Amino acid sequence: MVEEFPDRQWGSRTNVLSRAANRFAATRPGSWFIRTITPLDRAVLARTNAKYTVLGPIGAPVILLTTIGRKSGQPRTQPLLYVHDGDVLYVIGSNFGQAKHPAWTANLLADPAATVAIAGERIPVTATLVPQADQERVFARFVEVTGAYAAYRDRTSRDLRIFSLRRA
Repeated sequence: MVEEFPDRQWGSRTNVLSRAANRFAATRPGSWFIRTITPLDRAVLARTNAKYTVLGPIGAPVILLTTIGRKSGQPRTQPLLYVHDGDVLYVIGSNFGQAKHPAWTANLLADPAATVAIAGERIPVTATLVPQADQERVFARFVEVTGAYAAYRDRTSRDLRIFSLRRA
């Protein structure tokens, strides 16, 4: 039997603050704000092994994903929203609907070995692109987390890369 990932989420995605934050996140100023606070969130997540996040009070499920830079060979760590599916975590390269793919997605394509910090644990994982046939189903799960993902997809002409992460 494959071991499931821990699932620790605090806050609520249904409270008034969360609903307002999700609407704001779907706007261009909201996307800018989230990108701006990402370094702070990365620091909080790193210090707590992803037990706590700046976005926690609104119920945002966030992990730290560490990949190896395809050009530098150095570890690169990014806080990401995820979808929890037992023994699989899904992450999406939305990049807030910007024109270019986020660098971490290219890192995973070059080397699928990575590490996830979640609920106080660091877990080695292997990333796989979600097959085209399953992408809409998985994307719908991200939209359930926050409707901002629908806005991000509408802002760009590129396909959003979706990865499944499984324990290595």
